[in-house]
Amino acid sequence: MSHPHDSAMRTAVAVLVGGIAVILDATIVSVALHELATDLNTDVGTIQWVSTAYLLALGVAIPTVGWLQGRLGAKRLWMAALALFLAGSVLCSLAWSAPALIAFRVLQGLGGGVMMPLMTTMIMQAAQGADRNRLMSVVALPTAVGPILGPVIGGLILGAGDWQWLFLVNVPLCVAGLILAQRMIPADQPGRRVSLDVVGLALLSPALVALLWGLSNVTGDGGFSQADVYLPLIGGTILLVAFVGWALRRRGDALVDLDVLRSRPTWAATTLMFLSGAALYGAMLLLPLYWQELRGEDALGAGLLLIPQGVGSLLSRTVATRLLDRISARWVAFLGFLLVGAATVPFAFAGVGTTTWLLLVALLVRGMGLGLVMIPLMTVAFVGLDKEKMPHASIVTRIAQQVGGSVGVALLAVILATSATSSGSLTTAFHAAFWWTTGFTGLAVLLSFVLPAGTTALPAATPAPARAAA
Repeated sequence: MSHPHDSAMRTAVAVLVGGIAVILDATIVSVALHELATDLNTDVGTIQWVSTAYLLALGVAIPTVGWLQGRLGAKRLWMAALALFLAGSVLCSLAWSAPALIAFRVLQGLGGGVMMPLMTTMIMQAAQGADRNRLMSVVALPTAVGPILGPVIGGLILGAGDWQWLFLVNVPLCVAGLILAQRMIPADQPGRRVSLDVVGLALLSPALVALLWGLSNVTGDGGFSQADVYLPLIGGTILLVAFVGWALRRRGDALVDLDVLRSRPTWAATTLMFLSGAALYGAMLLLPLYWQELRGEDALGAGLLLIPQGVGSLLSRTVATRLLDRISARWVAFLGFLLVGAATVPFAFAGVGTTTWLLLVALLVRGMGLGLVMIPLMTVAFVGLDKEKMPHASIVTRIAQQVGGSVGVALLAVILATSATSSGSLTTAFHAAFWWTTGFTGLAVLLSFVLPAGTTALPAATPAPARAAA
């Protein structure tokens, strides 16, 4: 019989190989929208749905993961979702029109929406004691680096070949992930069969779709005043509030058990995941635009200039793991957010003539901060929870990060446009937007003190099967 640590590490490696394609796919296509519109004979407004449809499919799939894991078991669900993502990738590469490509992106999004929270759940359920820090570092860093490197990799692929390769590049990763999952992930049994919370599903998935759709439309002319922005946001908020009321009554039988938020580490980590999503994805709107609009770089050049941020995240992996073993998650997250905020400040002063190497150093430090933040937040969210509650905590934190990212992008897009109009200066507009980004991280610095101050531990794994989420 293999040692529990060896089994957990094998699970982590298997899910990471399959999951890296999903992590990159959220942003890798963003650089190809113009080329896609040209090749498929459509306008940019239509082709934008290639990204929007993927995002909305995530919103549909994420809430169902706990129930699906209980019905199928983690291993079978993982392989089914990965196979769906693989099929969607192949079909996307064969798309003959914009509607076909958008439909196939929905398939990708449904598979990816299941995989993202399930990846974290599987690793945390396999974790034993202090192993959780090392194991979570396997997942947390690609989660931070993926959105940064996605546009860079997309630009390199487009420079060397056609847009179809943006999707075909997923094929070897998915095939390898399926093989490794079959061989390395231990077989598990489904949990106690519980009927699907149909009412909860009818409230939560449409709520997330409406919120994400409304926020994605903010970047158009008119900002939040557009009907296709405020109507979905109002409707989504009403549905979300209704779901919260419904879930609190059903508790463990709800689609997502919100009782996990009674745990201080879980709700604190969820709040900070929301802010980290806003800081990460919001800045991924601003930083490429800064290099292109003010510094005259093309899309690929701007992407390459963001590489130091990804390098910084990779470099911080070992440091974050060691710090978590020695000090509390509170102080690691505090340090991480402090670095992110401090490294964003230079961009709030930067103009056309600012020394490039200074900004590259700032990006390196910013990436290190993002790397330091992700590991403690993704780990501490599960502290004190038994195995049956972990899928719910994973879903809640993933939703928080996804919505936080959309909120960050929407707010900064409006701030950038509004400031540019009022001041008449694009430089001034970028300064205002970067100060807001710094403000997000400043708030996160303060909220870091809500995280546990002492050492934390996960409950030991038990041979009993995890209870399903309704």
